[in-house]
Amino acid sequence: MTTGATHSAGTPRAGCWPATEAEAVAEQERIRAAADPAGPGPAPGEVRRIAGVDVTYDEDGDLLVAAAVVLDATTLEVVEEAVHTDRSRFPYVPGLLAFRELPPVLAALEKLRTPPELLVCDGYGLAHPRRAGLAVHLGVLTGLPCFGVAKSPFVFTHTEPGPLRGDSSPLLDEGCAPPEVVGRALRTRPGVKPVFVSAGHGICLDHACAHTLRLTPRYRLPETTRGADGLSRRVLREIKEGLREPYGAAEG
Repeated sequence: MTTGATHSAGTPRAGCWPATEAEAVAEQERIRAAADPAGPGPAPGEVRRIAGVDVTYDEDGDLLVAAAVVLDATTLEVVEEAVHTDRSRFPYVPGLLAFRELPPVLAALEKLRTPPELLVCDGYGLAHPRRAGLAVHLGVLTGLPCFGVAKSPFVFTHTEPGPLRGDSSPLLDEGCAPPEVVGRALRTRPGVKPVFVSAGHGICLDHACAHTLRLTPRYRLPETTRGADGLSRRVLREIKEGLREPYGAAEG
């Protein structure tokens, strides 16, 4: 198995994707070593197109839908969207979620005709026990700057940030001595619980937080996440209602 076994934003080559937990952990270590979490990467105003990705699972089976939605970075209007449906091909293992989601997410990104310049994940980057969340993997494998915006702090700790939009506090791994900063709790709406931003690859935490605020003019979660989540849920619902063929037969 080789590191970074993809073709730009393509899916991993046959035979190169980890099949066991031990292989996945080893690959995760290689991906982390290849990542650049310091960036600095693009600041707001330096990119024209930002893509969000998300995966929705069928609770009644192994079907999943990955969605990629490209937004205009200035207006936040949808430029293009794509989906890929598949079956879960890697078991759920805490800390190894990327290996369930990356193949369909990469396949959805490959269908885009409008290439994004920045990726935003609904999940974690460095805020991961091995510093290799989905945003780290996706950034390294695509070569695009990528960061994660999560809904919860995972296994890490933080003090509550101030009540105003833009207030923040460090997200800490207190299992290290001294505690290591792995991300930031960021208030995107006044009086609403924060989101948890972590750098992935090719962008620093400051720029990731600045983009997160640009992407949250009205709601707690970024428009990239809202768009990708809504699309993947809608497509899964259409498949289950018999309005759409599963497994790639009627995707776009």
